[in-house]
Amino acid sequence: MSGIELASPRGRLIVAATVLGSGMAMLDSSVVNVALARIGEDLGAGLADLQWVTNGYLLALASLILLGGSLGDRFGRRRIFLIGVVWFALASAVCGLAQTPGQLIGARLLQGVGGALLTPGSLALLESSLRRDDRAKAIGAWTGATGIASVAGPFLGGWLVQYASWRWVFWINLPLAVVTVWVARAAVPESRREHAGGRFDVAGAMLATAALATATFALIQTDSLGGGGTVGVLVLAGALGVGFVLVERRAVSPLVEPSLFANRVFSGANLMTLLTYAALGAMSFFLTLQLQITLGYEPLLAGLASLPITVLMLALAAQGGELGVRIGPRIPLTVGPLLCAIGVGLLAFVDAADTGVAGYLTAVLPGLVVFGLGLCVLVAPLTATVLAAAPPGHAGVASGVNNAVARTGTLLAVAALPAVVGVGSDYRDAAVFSPGYRSAMLVCAGLLVLGGVVSWLVVRTPEDAPRGPVSRGTSRG
Repeated sequence: MSGIELASPRGRLIVAATVLGSGMAMLDSSVVNVALARIGEDLGAGLADLQWVTNGYLLALASLILLGGSLGDRFGRRRIFLIGVVWFALASAVCGLAQTPGQLIGARLLQGVGGALLTPGSLALLESSLRRDDRAKAIGAWTGATGIASVAGPFLGGWLVQYASWRWVFWINLPLAVVTVWVARAAVPESRREHAGGRFDVAGAMLATAALATATFALIQTDSLGGGGTVGVLVLAGALGVGFVLVERRAVSPLVEPSLFANRVFSGANLMTLLTYAALGAMSFFLTLQLQITLGYEPLLAGLASLPITVLMLALAAQGGELGVRIGPRIPLTVGPLLCAIGVGLLAFVDAADTGVAGYLTAVLPGLVVFGLGLCVLVAPLTATVLAAAPPGHAGVASGVNNAVARTGTLLAVAALPAVVGVGSDYRDAAVFSPGYRSAMLVCAGLLVLGGVVSWLVVRTPEDAPRGPVSRGTSRG
């Protein structure tokens, strides 16, 4: 079953199923950003509530995605993927019914659990189902299509929020889930790691969740905790993180095989992922609010503003994956973040004077185009590099690690940056929000530059880099 050709009808359906599933999760993340302002008005939510609406989902996703990859490797990647799709859809329905900020945050946490089950499975299914020679191209197509879902989210979300209700940004997931389940059951073969055994690392999962939740709470609730309280809670989060590392080093069946990180390419690509996705997540959060709060965009226009990124991803993302195959990942993973940094730097200077068509064409569009080109260069080679650097049989865990790292970067950046740049409960005041927006975007640009530097220093072609041995073999999921 690992030899299905990408060009065959079944191969295309496999890619379609994985794109639909993971694209649904990515679409939801970006759609919600456009809806935040209306959610705040409708539910009476403060900035901390809106941060939790975003971060509640990311918290569950980041802390449990490793477990999702492990479950798929053990019990069947298609099975866990389908469970995740159904779970995500049901939680989305609950999100749309929420009447208070607390209810919505709780439902978003449940959504994150579903996302943690389906997201690592999508890439693992490609890796385990298709011919080896077709996998890089399939990952490029997957990256392009899911990237389009992510960046098209603001457009779709803006239309739904403006002409229907913010609740429909969640309910739209229900028909997508139905189609995903149908295609996956019809075309995707089941796969799992051979001879999987051992216990699940429950302690590791609990410590990872507790560490991320504690750190997120400290960063979002800085005003209520005060300086000393914030430091104390962050120290507790750090202690929980150390506990997680110690448990993983000693566990018989760890969530994260420590020897994976002995591979320099794997470690370097994940460090670059942390920095890059911290910047990407925070940039999207702040830009969407800036367009609505300071420039006065309606939700639909705020969504349409990002359309150039969608067009670029549609046209060039697959070619970015092929470029990474031809020349190796080092140059794309260096140049891509630097281009993104230039784009974000240009967007940092968007302010109240840039209203109307002329303001969009001269101030907003150039930054979006440069940023989109950077995404096209980096996203597919990054994913392919991480999976290629992992030992055989660890596709689910490797995908889970990289997704967890990406979501953790976004989670921590969205939690920390509002307080760092001085944006608080009066975020609806453009005079307060706009200076904080500029500072946040410049921080994001700096993170992207640092990500490019890391790639240049540590990333090499996986086939040429020494692989770290997986000390406990492949006898676990």
